[in-house]
Amino acid sequence: MPTSVTYTAVLDVKRSTAEHLARLLRDHRIAAGTRKGRRALGCFRQGVLILRWFIDGTRLSQLARDNGLSVSTAYRYLHEGLTVLAAGAPDLATALERAKAVGLTHLNLDGTVIRTDRVAAPGPNGADLWWSGKHRHHGGNVQVIATPDGWPIWVSPVRPGREHDTTCARHHGLVDALNRIAAELDMPTLVDLGYENAGDGFRHPYKKPAGRELSEARQTYNKVIRGIHGVCERANSLLKTTFKALRRVSLDPSRITKIAAAALVLLQLEYDRTI
Repeated sequence: MPTSVTYTAVLDVKRSTAEHLARLLRDHRIAAGTRKGRRALGCFRQGVLILRWFIDGTRLSQLARDNGLSVSTAYRYLHEGLTVLAAGAPDLATALERAKAVGLTHLNLDGTVIRTDRVAAPGPNGADLWWSGKHRHHGGNVQVIATPDGWPIWVSPVRPGREHDTTCARHHGLVDALNRIAAELDMPTLVDLGYENAGDGFRHPYKKPAGRELSEARQTYNKVIRGIHGVCERANSLLKTTFKALRRVSLDPSRITKIAAAALVLLQLEYDRTI
């Protein structure tokens, strides 16, 4: 299929984004010692294949047919693209250093569960490891740090969907890191009640006491916190509405780590923004 035709499938993506991905793939091939003419697709067409999967959620079987590939080769090309893109995602220390450098007033933290196809993986006490009781479907939990205006600046590796947000945040070292940055720079992190008792550096609404009402001051505080933190939902929405691949993952759930990181990099390329 000619490049001019394949690119029409991703017209919602800037051509510069596709070209940047093609350069990453070219560099990867050079580093791997791949000789010219040994690949079924050139770097640009491979990049378009990857972007079609990300943006439109196009099935790998369809991408294989469109490009005259075997399905196994299409999978290999996709995973190669996920690897080179995810490598460009900032780690937690880098993301927080960028936040410090621009003097953000606060950070937002929220978890999102990325739906997956059913997987048989027993967890503690025989519970389904990837089943999210809160969302009532299988999925992987990804923590997202965002700026005050809801721009995502960091995404975590995936954790099983059965785990609560606070558990995931502790596992990734977020609780200690965000408490530390709040103490050092007076840069608190706004969260919902899923992170209750995470520490003094976190700001979340007050929970209503059993059988009693909150005071007027605390009700007002809750409205302010929820209003400001509500902007954080834009971060998860940006990722999931831009990339259909993040709405349901049919690959091994562990692949969500690279998928989410790669999506963050693509989003930053599209908007030419990291912080």
